Amino acid sequence: MDQHEKINYVEFPSRDLTATKSFFHQAFGWEFTDYGPDYSAFSNQGLDGGFFKSDQCSLTSHGAALIVLFSHQLEQTEEKVRAAGGTIVRDIFSFPGGRRFHFVEPGGSEFAVWGEVD
Repeated sequence: MDQHEKINYVEFPSRDLTATKSFFHQAFGWEFTDYGPDYSAFSNQGLDGGFFKSDQCSLTSHGAALIVLFSHQLEQTEEKVRAAGGTIVRDIFSFPGGRRFHFVEPGGSEFAVWGEVD
């Protein structure tokens, strides 16, 4: 597949890199490579990217883009997010073509997870 001029990498702010990495590892099994104390990268998660240390965070209420993960088992994924320390900011709701929920990870950035209608 030609990657020329396609989205290739995404970076997110985190107020607490250690907590962010722990959360994504526990909830989704992500692995990280640290590049100094202020940056950690992930790969093989649909799109490669990283988290950088910041006092800011990424929230849709502030106009940030929303990254949406996919799950075949939405309720179980929501339970894993809660157990790993994520805060559900929008409970599961339906939309044309599926259902989803939004959460904030411990570093302060918002994500969502969607699944197809059963």
